[in-house]
Amino acid sequence: MPFARRPLSPVRRRAAQALAVTGAAALLLTGCGSSGSSSSGSSASASPAADAAGGGKADAAGGKRTVKDATGKAVEVPAEPKRIVTLTQEDLDAVLALGVKPVGITNGQGLAEPPAYLKDKVQGIPVVGNLLQPVMDKVIAAKPDLILAGDMQDEQVLKQLREITPATLVTMAPTDDWKLAFRGIGNAVNKLEQANKVIGDYDAKAAKAGGELTKNKGAAVSIVRWNPTGPSWMEKKQFASGVALDMGLTRPAAQDKDGNAHSPALSLEKLNEIDGDWLFLSTLTDDGKTALKEVQSKPAYQELNAVKNNHAVTVDGSVWSTRGGPLAADVVIGDFSKALAGN
Repeated sequence: MPFARRPLSPVRRRAAQALAVTGAAALLLTGCGSSGSSSSGSSASASPAADAAGGGKADAAGGKRTVKDATGKAVEVPAEPKRIVTLTQEDLDAVLALGVKPVGITNGQGLAEPPAYLKDKVQGIPVVGNLLQPVMDKVIAAKPDLILAGDMQDEQVLKQLREITPATLVTMAPTDDWKLAFRGIGNAVNKLEQANKVIGDYDAKAAKAGGELTKNKGAAVSIVRWNPTGPSWMEKKQFASGVALDMGLTRPAAQDKDGNAHSPALSLEKLNEIDGDWLFLSTLTDDGKTALKEVQSKPAYQELNAVKNNHAVTVDGSVWSTRGGPLAADVVIGDFSKALAGN
């Protein structure tokens, strides 16, 4: 079931801005007090739809809570979910950062396997499909009591998932940043306080790492994904860009644009837009890797200041070019520090 996925095109982004006025995870957070975060006074009835699909009891001992998902939909979820299935890399990153091991996951963005940076943490967990393309029989076999469906917009797929368990949550709106979405996921799994601590620890780590960059403190970093059709730079609120800003780094003037999407693919004539003090390059597909390799021998690429100064760095697109999460953010901080500290 193919699904048009992130990053947002400029057209889709404009439509999304109208959709997400209130903010997806902000709505999720409002659910925190809707039924309380404990089982006191909660209904302990299991979901008939989940039972019929082999989903099992929805934490009958712990009761239920009501939260709002990224679309504003009120959803009843287990107070203490035990069998979580994640349909995006960001949902997976989030629950792992909260110390929760899911019972079903999907492959990483642009990958036919789980993302490498999470490999050690997901060994033995069944893969139930590709990113936002679940195989329903595999989801049923995982017997979920909660499904985290990322930024899923396919209503037909959502309907099928809700037949497996009504506790199916869209966790991200198109314009949400990763911290907002992460807090919403934290609330959905009844770990909001822990989620806030994770964010606080991240903020402190990013600030400390940025302060240790010596002569590269505040450097203008260009963040680019190379597509088969050419390079796209990332707007300021896109995941990796946000990490850069949290570290006190800046963006080149041509890339100093609000938003959480990528620019349209650039032609060779506009390649100067990707220049900066440092250039961080990623790809998501083999065709993208081929296109990057081919352009690296061309004068337009070789004349970039970052390239001439040996400041072009290749990074993992399955981490840098996603909607992000705390564990991915830690990888990005490490990549920035490795490249910039002491250079």
